[in-house]
Amino acid sequence: LEAKGDFKNPKYMELLLPNFYNQHLCRLPVWPDPVNRAFKHANNEVYTLMQGPSEFGVGGRLANWDVKAKLPQIKVPTLTVGAKHDTMDPEHMKWMSTQVQKGRFLYCPEGSHLSMWDDQAHFFPGVIQFINDVNNNQFK
Repeated sequence: LEAKGDFKNPKYMELLLPNFYNQHLCRLPVWPDPVNRAFKHANNEVYTLMQGPSEFGVGGRLANWDVKAKLPQIKVPTLTVGAKHDTMDPEHMKWMSTQVQKGRFLYCPEGSHLSMWDDQAHFFPGVIQFINDVNNNQFK
């Protein structure tokens, strides 16, 4: 289906959920209700416009969008999050944290794209520490 570009085929989503989303989007055996509701109400037209129809490569308007050169202009404390099972490369997320003026990287070794759900043990302490450090002017 992917090779044929048959993205509107209902079988595409049937295959995507157990074979891709459950490994890289949210690794919990049962997705939390807020995640299911978000998917139910997602604007697929906008998503496809920006991402493209395939989950295995960017083909939409974001395909050639590159703002790496502008990252050093970001002055506010910035937390980038990377997770072992996410489709976004954690090393790239770590690199991004070094490009902004006040960056910090948080790694979620058990997480996927939705680490706030499937790696709460690492995600929330890291986010809370970041917020507290910024709030107490101790961000480094």
